[in-house]
Amino acid sequence: MAAHEPLTLARDVNRAIELIEKLRSSNPEVRAQATAKATIAAFAASEGHAHPRVVELPKNEEGLGFNVMGGREQNSPIYISRIIPGGVADRNGGLKRGDQLLSVNGVSVEGENHEKAVDLLKAAEGSVRLVVKYTPKLLEEMEAKFDRQRGSRRR
Repeated sequence: MAAHEPLTLARDVNRAIELIEKLRSSNPEVRAQATAKATIAAFAASEGHAHPRVVELPKNEEGLGFNVMGGREQNSPIYISRIIPGGVADRNGGLKRGDQLLSVNGVSVEGENHEKAVDLLKAAEGSVRLVVKYTPKLLEEMEAKFDRQRGSRRR
């Protein structure tokens, strides 16, 4: 399995093939209902309700090649806010700006402080195994909130 594929990709693909075969032999009403459900699922996925996936990155002296923002102290999940061009994460291709960081090497960072996530990332040796899910809408909302806070501090 590639490091950036969803955890259940093979199972999901097999299930999709089974369902397509069943749909081909079903009546028009069943096909219409299935199309409606698939449309809703596709819309939900486009809104950022993605399945978690595992990304494994080699760790060396150049670091991991991404920045994170958020954390419990900001009442926010921890997100990948920037992929450094040419860095490890960029070359690997598995992470996206807007990915929510769920765990680092098996340690959950959901609901944790920013500093804990950064410490786990820095402490990793050899490679780091991340569980992430793509939630770009939430990142956009969080960045807008931070921009408003910065603006109010400057006044």
